[in-house]
Amino acid sequence: MLELIRRNKVVSKIILLVFIVPSFVFFGVQGYDMIGAGNAPAKVKGKPISEVEWENAQREHADALRQQAGQQFDPRWIESPEFKWIVLERLIDEKVMAAEIATEGLSAPDEAVLQKIMEIPGITTEEGKLDRERYEAALRAQGLTDSMHFSLVRREMLASQVVAPLQLGFMLPRQVTEHIWDLFEQEREVQVKVFRASDYQRRVNLSQEEKEAYYNQNSSQFTVEEHLNAQLVVLDMQSVEGTIRVTEEEIRAYYEQNARRFAVPEERRASHILIAVRKDAPEAERAAAREEAESLLRQLKADPALFAKLAREHSADPGSAAKGGDLGFFTRGRMVRPFEDMAFVLNKGETGDIVETDFGYHIILLTDIRPSKERPLSEVHSVIVEEIRKQLAARRYAEYAEIFSNMVYEQSDSLKPVADRLNLKVLTFDNITRSGNPAYAQHPVLSSQRFLQAIFSEDAVMRRNNTEAVEIEPQLMVAARVVTHSPARVRPFSEVRSGIEQILMTQKTAAMAKAAGQAELVRLNEGGEATGFSPPINVSRQMINMTGRLDLVPVMQANVDILPVFVSGVDYAEGFVIYRINNVHTPRQPDPQVRQAIQMQVLRSAAHQEMSAYMRYLREKAKVERLRHPSPAEDSE
Repeated sequence: MLELIRRNKVVSKIILLVFIVPSFVFFGVQGYDMIGAGNAPAKVKGKPISEVEWENAQREHADALRQQAGQQFDPRWIESPEFKWIVLERLIDEKVMAAEIATEGLSAPDEAVLQKIMEIPGITTEEGKLDRERYEAALRAQGLTDSMHFSLVRREMLASQVVAPLQLGFMLPRQVTEHIWDLFEQEREVQVKVFRASDYQRRVNLSQEEKEAYYNQNSSQFTVEEHLNAQLVVLDMQSVEGTIRVTEEEIRAYYEQNARRFAVPEERRASHILIAVRKDAPEAERAAAREEAESLLRQLKADPALFAKLAREHSADPGSAAKGGDLGFFTRGRMVRPFEDMAFVLNKGETGDIVETDFGYHIILLTDIRPSKERPLSEVHSVIVEEIRKQLAARRYAEYAEIFSNMVYEQSDSLKPVADRLNLKVLTFDNITRSGNPAYAQHPVLSSQRFLQAIFSEDAVMRRNNTEAVEIEPQLMVAARVVTHSPARVRPFSEVRSGIEQILMTQKTAAMAKAAGQAELVRLNEGGEATGFSPPINVSRQMINMTGRLDLVPVMQANVDILPVFVSGVDYAEGFVIYRINNVHTPRQPDPQVRQAIQMQVLRSAAHQEMSAYMRYLREKAKVERLRHPSPAEDSE
């Protein structure tokens, strides 16, 4: 990599990346179970990614995007072919990474995963203990269970073991970074001369023939798209939940029936010494590890007070060894089964026999016990209300959905009966088009292709019947009917005459300004006298980057071996620009913070390129096969 960076082309690419650094999501956070090969879109190491798996991945990514984007979420994106193929590529990367983890035999012990979770800000108490209510609330907000999150963190830790050497070991030569600093901080003194298009308006005469010719040649610009006004009735979980009332009697009964669920489970605190050995290690290696564990256990039987000292000296668990083997408090389900079985039969202060797990051999000392205890109703009241409401709403939604579907079909000439029956509102929306009105881009229903296909069906448009009940997404249904329908039409010339005149005027004046500016540029480069330029200003890449003045990029791209030099600006409708570069210099007092930021940005960009190359290598190693490809129509999107 270092040799490549020394080549000019790569250095140039890195310099460009000072301005634009692409974001890179390396490893997905959702896992998917294989459910049959089906019409597999791809294979990794000969194993197919099933159609169901791909669909599950699309749904998981769509849910994540919907939650992250909030009001800015565009439902049309997740229905696009491009989104589906992006998800497939990410799914392939996850499978490739999982294959590499398995090949390398990497592991993340439960204890280390727990420690990583405990480091998440905001989920621990002031005493450093897990605040279970806060933790579970945070998981619910992301649609996760604690077991799902535990698995997610483990996979992220495993993936980081694969990529960490690549990320942490990446370096750039000092000469490269200094060269980039110089280019970024370099200032150029520049003057500007503008040929404004508006100055040429009096020279333009537009004939009737020109206007009509433009109208005839560009009729698509003046076409009013087919559109309609419609009434809608929406059934969603929110409207159903609003009808649910939970009584105190129901709350108390639910609490009594689920008392064990709301109890604080028994917690145990243990320390351990781990003698690590792979489960597939040779028998001799496993026997040696077992003998080491037995030797340590014999020392502890003779002197239990040695546990912390021996843990610090011999345990292979980095998360607990430095703390004398202490794992803190944990409940059932947090440790691997053999470890847990031993920890929950020991008495306080007792050291158990050697336990074998996939990570090696453990010696466990139980140091404390917190018995299970019931939580009072007042403490879990709000949780119970929410659970009851969701359970009742789910049942009621299913009932309402059936009534909704039947009524909009059986009484197809009006939406009022179903709205009255289910206490829903009849909504009216105008200017709905087949391709979707941009004004409704964020609307979950009006932007849905399923809805648009239904409302523009022949039965809805020509016969004016209700659409069927369309399921937009789980727990969101809609039925609609057309109020008025307007076919596509071309607006008459008389309606668009003034707009055509403005378009033609803009085109002609811009062309005249450009021609005059180019002629002046030629004259100046042939040694003509420079007149009409603005007072000088200093321009730098740093200034362009901070202000977004991309129109000044040609100034920094110009060859300044011989000064002054004249260059043209970027094309724009208002006219033509000529820049006169008089001087080039570098500030005497560079900003160290800016330099550090540039260096980090360049490192990230170069590391991203290295990571992309590494993932391509892993894909080749895993023999990735794409069994399906986007169609030309999908590719164009």
